[in-house]
Amino acid sequence: MPLSVGVGYSQKSEPEEAAKEALKTALLPLKKQKPDLIIAFASPTKYNQTKLINAINSANPDSEIIGCSTSGEISNFGSTDGSVVIMALHSKKIRFITGLGENIKEDPRESGRVLAKNIIKKGGGKPQAIIMLPDGLAGNGADIVRGVLDIAGSDIKLAGGAAGDDFLFKKTYEYLNGQIYTGAVVGVGLYGSFNMGIGVKHGWIPIGNPRTVTKSKSNVVYEFDNKPAIQMYEDQFGKDKTVVSKNEPFARLAITYPLGILIPGKDEYLIRDPLSVDDHGAITCAAEIPKGSQAYIMIGSVEEAISAAEDAAERSLRDIAGKAEAVLIFNCIARKKLLMNKKQEEIDRIMRIIGKNVPLAGFYTYGEQAPLGGEITTCSFHNETDVIVSLSEK
Repeated sequence: MPLSVGVGYSQKSEPEEAAKEALKTALLPLKKQKPDLIIAFASPTKYNQTKLINAINSANPDSEIIGCSTSGEISNFGSTDGSVVIMALHSKKIRFITGLGENIKEDPRESGRVLAKNIIKKGGGKPQAIIMLPDGLAGNGADIVRGVLDIAGSDIKLAGGAAGDDFLFKKTYEYLNGQIYTGAVVGVGLYGSFNMGIGVKHGWIPIGNPRTVTKSKSNVVYEFDNKPAIQMYEDQFGKDKTVVSKNEPFARLAITYPLGILIPGKDEYLIRDPLSVDDHGAITCAAEIPKGSQAYIMIGSVEEAISAAEDAAERSLRDIAGKAEAVLIFNCIARKKLLMNKKQEEIDRIMRIIGKNVPLAGFYTYGEQAPLGGEITTCSFHNETDVIVSLSEK
């Protein structure tokens, strides 16, 4: 018997009504079977998060529930804003075990370790795969990934997306079994007989000359080529265009032109989103850019971004040896801003590849977790990237 999966969506204004409508559609394909796992993605500016999650949890008290706030939602109903998207899954062959890691700000790596430990303890052993949803604003995203791998091992299939807050860059929310957290990472471990494919691609290209990181610590870059980090942007665009007022987060301006790290031995760039700049010109990023790295300012085009999404979808299917029965998509907010009125075209092309009737749920993120180029032993934290996860029972 194949995996039973449904996806529901709602834009009703009241959180309880939105949850009810989305759940009703998501549960239909399960034919009154209890969902083993519910995944919820929702706008934090439209919905009271507590009321929304209480409504989902009270209707499904015996199900594992994870999710997070977003900067836009994705489903079979399209690319939407101000909505809630719910995926419900029931399986005879897969066990879903959820977990939590708190206090990312204090120690992001330990948060990742705690998440993995909690899943392994509850699951009675190491899972084959983990889907993770961290706070994208709390700390070094790459260290959260490292923490999970410290405990679960580098051979685990790991993917996910960082929670958003409708492009405000102030506060995100992570959901776990009726509780709401901030500054945490939630996740679900998958055990049993299944295939999972992960496709990863961004499509951004470098502009200008590379700069060397001469001073950095964790996710803060102080200097490129022994000069204040912000000067890299000032040299490219002019000082007037890179000066940021206190009321305008640097992330809103720099997200169109992120930083790219050239990966040694690969014809590929790892993207890093700048989040803020201080009075001394140091740039805080969503994850670290190590000292000695060669970094570029990157630029994206609409066609390159959409083509990259198609490549990611095709790659995710190659790894599952058959048709997908459920698909999750973690799509960076920067791609949404780049594509603007063509963001629906990206989703349409993805659905054309995976199958229009295959249940699809996802959201626009503040960072993505996935292997580099799909190679399982190279999992990292990404920005500006499309991560597509295809799942089917064996």
